[in-house]
Amino acid sequence: MSIQVKTKDSVYEVYLGENVLESFCERQADVLSAYDQLVLITDEHVWSLHEEYVRTNFKLPYKLYIVPNGEDCKTFESYYQVQTFLLEENFSRNSALLALGGGAVGDLAGFVAATFMRGIPFYQIPTTILAHDSAVGGKTAINHPNGKNMIGAFYQPMEVLYDFHFLKTLPEAEVRSGLAEVIKHAIISDANWMDEFLALPNLDAIDNNELLRWIEKGIRVKAHIVELDEKEQSYRKFLNFGHTYGHAVEASVGYGKITHGEAVMIGMIPALMLSELHGNVAAGYSKDVYDLANRLGYNFKHVLPCKFEDLSKFMLKDKKTMNGELHFALLQEIGEPFVQTILMEEVKKCDEQLRQWVREGNE
Repeated sequence: MSIQVKTKDSVYEVYLGENVLESFCERQADVLSAYDQLVLITDEHVWSLHEEYVRTNFKLPYKLYIVPNGEDCKTFESYYQVQTFLLEENFSRNSALLALGGGAVGDLAGFVAATFMRGIPFYQIPTTILAHDSAVGGKTAINHPNGKNMIGAFYQPMEVLYDFHFLKTLPEAEVRSGLAEVIKHAIISDANWMDEFLALPNLDAIDNNELLRWIEKGIRVKAHIVELDEKEQSYRKFLNFGHTYGHAVEASVGYGKITHGEAVMIGMIPALMLSELHGNVAAGYSKDVYDLANRLGYNFKHVLPCKFEDLSKFMLKDKKTMNGELHFALLQEIGEPFVQTILMEEVKKCDEQLRQWVREGNE
């Protein structure tokens, strides 16, 4: 199965299913053999799990570069080291890069590809549920201590190869992290789909086929919005639902100490509270989603040690903040997103309500 992504300057396919990596090598044999060199960028953890599968199914010669696990790879130092490797190994404008891993590896490798010799082709090979979101749409970046994804570029891949084989080894924490972005896609696109999530008693109740169906739907939502707005001038801002407050929590706790998906799930609760105030979302819906998140095992205790003063500083540095004004992706109704200017005082009230719920749950 494939889903087409069209942007102003490029058209590419997202291939989903079993044995996608093997069929890619057969389907694109001529294109791949025309590159003078290929480099596979992955992290230690992914390579330890999937080296045998990749070596068996990717028969063309390539060089391997292994980066640190998780968000630790999205640093200036890591970015510089990959660039140095490419130069020392005599990579050229006719070389190509393959990003094998979760969202962090894809973000780093994509930014390397966007900037090495002013841009070389790259292919996304996501290995997590979370990367169903990050691998599609061409956002590439590294982190700065003052903010997540602050240094990057919009740079589209040649293809996205979503081989379901890689999902079989995901630990529960990664399933939970990825599911948060799937739930985000549901909440900004389809009230009936969101009802499917609200009916879940726990994480174990999710059937594998159901999960794959949801991933496909999530990619279609992402692809459609990227087609409408590649560079995040309007519609693409809707994909930031939950991210303004969530990114602030992630930065405050420390990158890598909380999964990105967990931070997004935390961030969706204040965004829903604000949607009850500024949109027509039913009163109490934010609490229903908070209760769902708890049933699925998301840990909201991360919020408690974060001072709101620190969170507000990170929110003011957010890329969606303009002229000191917070621009929040909110919902008019479930499935109908819009962007609203929000006062920090309003966010503070939502933060206080969230902390109260967390404390009540811990008593």
